[in-house]
Amino acid sequence: MKNDAKSSGPSLDQPMFGLIPIKDSNSQTAFQGHMIAASGEFVGTFLFLFFGFIGHLMAVDTAPNSGKNGVNSNQTVIYIALSYGLSLLVTVWTLFRISGGLFNPAVTLAMVVTGSVPPVRGLILFLPQMLAGICAAAVASVIVPGDIRTVQTTLTPGMSPAQGVFLEMFLTAQLCFTALMLAAEKSKDTFIAPIGIGLAFFVCEIAGVFYTGASLNPTRSFGPAVVGRDFHTYHWIYWIGPFLGALLAAGYFHFVKFFNYEEANPGQDSAGGQFDREVEEQAASPGAERDSMNMDDMMEGGNAGKRSRAGTGQGQGQGQVPQGQMGQGQQGLGLQGQNGGYHPGYAGQRM
Repeated sequence: MKNDAKSSGPSLDQPMFGLIPIKDSNSQTAFQGHMIAASGEFVGTFLFLFFGFIGHLMAVDTAPNSGKNGVNSNQTVIYIALSYGLSLLVTVWTLFRISGGLFNPAVTLAMVVTGSVPPVRGLILFLPQMLAGICAAAVASVIVPGDIRTVQTTLTPGMSPAQGVFLEMFLTAQLCFTALMLAAEKSKDTFIAPIGIGLAFFVCEIAGVFYTGASLNPTRSFGPAVVGRDFHTYHWIYWIGPFLGALLAAGYFHFVKFFNYEEANPGQDSAGGQFDREVEEQAASPGAERDSMNMDDMMEGGNAGKRSRAGTGQGQGQGQVPQGQMGQGQQGLGLQGQNGGYHPGYAGQRM
């Protein structure tokens, strides 16, 4: 009856309001999957850079005695790094189920070289990433005051293009290797990979904003340059440096995988880790069995006071516990009674 009611008209809790039948996932072609991923990359890259550009513009406009790139004060550096780092963290966590949350041609290259992303998809994602960077810079320049050229990545005086290339390479290698180990390499930490990726980007921004602008991403430099119509003669370093960094990270990833890095420090992600062993030992202890028996007695509603005092030291004042109502011990274990609304811990489920 419920399905019939939904099929009779629009439904707000259904995709496309229930007006268009949902396609069977088994019938979806690879091309359709690539297009959905491309849309996610466009939206994610746009949001990541848009909020980063807005924060960058505000930092430059409000910082006293700021230079052209607005990084003459430590406060400004931290604020710019936070703007981009937190923006990346949120957008990756929001959209990684759709496209993988790459938002960066250099990260995409690292994923392709390590086999995490098919080459065809890597090529398809490149165009929406670049278009999103241009759109983000254009929208930011229109809706807030300020010169979009102030968010361009520039070399600080005294910094040569060669130095800039190597700094961008190492900064991007850090970001790419973090993404490879936390997101591409599946482990118990994969579901919080966006936090590690965002923090890695934040650290790289702090280290590089003053010297090169800390691009780490060709589309991050290309978008403002197109909208501001201002390409520096050394703009090429923001392509060569990040791509070299991606290859460096991918090369080391292949190296540690070839030599089975899991055996160098075993037990970090297995079910036999230290934390799991402690939990299993605690569950197998006589005290845990006694507490479990006491809880069963309480749920039966018998002489709860006496049995509780004998097992846990609590008095008769507790009285009986109605059947289906959860005690404190059950909530701690993540159980659910007949009348309870408590659900098992979701933190252990992979996102």
